Amino acid sequence: MVDGLLLVVDDDNDILSLIKIGLEKMGLSVYSFTDPSLALEEFSKKPSDYELVISDIRMPSMNGYEFVKQIKKINPKVNVILMTAFEIEDKEFHSILPLITIDGFLQKPFTMAKLNDILKEIM
Repeated sequence: MVDGLLLVVDDDNDILSLIKIGLEKMGLSVYSFTDPSLALEEFSKKPSDYELVISDIRMPSMNGYEFVKQIKKINPKVNVILMTAFEIEDKEFHSILPLITIDGFLQKPFTMAKLNDILKEIM
């Protein structure tokens, strides 16, 4: 399904750990960060190695929208899944990221089965 690395970013360490463990149980290689700036730094070291980025939208230092914009500047072909615990209107979402393609969206709370379904769809 996924051959490359996965990058997961969420400022909530508990959620981040659950996602990382769940993805690793699927046999995937995962790098996880609570700080989007550090995740961006890591991504920029080897952008072509990453096949998928999963990011929370609302984070204190850099929000997920800005993070994804920076990621897509470095590697426009990387797949991206955004997640949030807040309801987001489709119009709001597309007005903030009009030129950036998002491959999947997860509404928290979600199950690993739901994440797996999205992975199957986009990979």
